Amino acid sequence: MKAAPFAYVRPAALDDVLAELADGNGKVLAGGQSLVPVLAMRLGRPATLVDIGSVAELGSLDRGAEVVRVGAGVRQRRLERSAEAGAVPLLGLALPFVGHRELRSRGTVCGSLAHADPAAELPAVASCLGATLEIAGPGGRRRVPAKEFFVGAMTTGVTPEEVLVGVEFPVAGAGEGFGFGEIARRHGDFALAGVVTRVRVGGDGAVTDARLTGFGISDRPVTSDVTSWLQDTTDEQRLRAATRELAEQVVDTGGDSHGSRGYRRRLFSVLAARELANAARKARA
Repeated sequence: MKAAPFAYVRPAALDDVLAELADGNGKVLAGGQSLVPVLAMRLGRPATLVDIGSVAELGSLDRGAEVVRVGAGVRQRRLERSAEAGAVPLLGLALPFVGHRELRSRGTVCGSLAHADPAAELPAVASCLGATLEIAGPGGRRRVPAKEFFVGAMTTGVTPEEVLVGVEFPVAGAGEGFGFGEIARRHGDFALAGVVTRVRVGGDGAVTDARLTGFGISDRPVTSDVTSWLQDTTDEQRLRAATRELAEQVVDTGGDSHGSRGYRRRLFSVLAARELANAARKARA
């Protein structure tokens, strides 16, 4: 199929982008790796595509003392190969699994977050790390934590008159370890099930905080506080009982031709136990 007719504009300033979106009938175009297929299948019919590629301020990639800030124009491949990504180890673990290299060369980090595919890796990373997303609109700018940003499948807290302008990922500190794992039919495919983990330990090696985020298992990333599990054990086999029980609660996606709900629950359980154990091991190292 071909896209329905639309107007195309490429503003050079953020104020002009917001002016084009003011009537609620525009759609932001960044990398286009998710949007263009949607248009081609006529699942979306915006009146105007607002290309933000020429807005210089949206192309910033900066590392501060506490966060790495990624502007809306930053390509996934640029972040993957950057020194800044080293301050957020979970990005380095997840980005190679986002599509293929050619797609990451065009797709943007914020574009993936705004698209909010339930099986995408970057929304899960943002949720697990407690990232903060910055949104600009007619009323000014507002900052939204990741746990409030993802509303449902392909749905976020960004209104049609607004644009996501950046995301801040917290810099990893001493005593933190991370894990990432997913199962897909082929590398680059969307995950049948995946997990992202973050574990923090104190000076004595005891776990003080542990987070587990699942993706591909519900209509949005699902984050659980599993600190109590790792205070008792960090052995993968012993963790399996707890992850099986959690899988029954959080894996609610329906089955399809690629795997039943029960199969996805098993995948989630195995991945969660493995990556929690890995993250705890890295934290102590």
